[in-house]
Amino acid sequence: MMKKANPKTINDYLDSKYGESGTESRSEFKQKAQAYMVAELVKEARKKAKLTQEELAQKVHLKRPHISRIERAETDVRISTLQKIAQGLGGNLSISFDL
Repeated sequence: MMKKANPKTINDYLDSKYGESGTESRSEFKQKAQAYMVAELVKEARKKAKLTQEELAQKVHLKRPHISRIERAETDVRISTLQKIAQGLGGNLSISFDL
């Protein structure tokens, strides 16, 4: 992969840093970025609900370290776990596919 000097667009930058779209390295980057976004959504919603990780964990019958790993994007999260968390925070989980 050839690095471009002074990329003009975000895609040029991502291509130079993580490989072109469709490559294994770019797919890995995208997966990590999506996990980080989910982690931030969970953390933001928990804080908005004024709950600690421990309080949320008790409410949804999980252990606090598991909530912590989710919020740090250090684990793959099951849909059922995200559903529990969303409901525990008074919300709903919504999933969409872009095809």
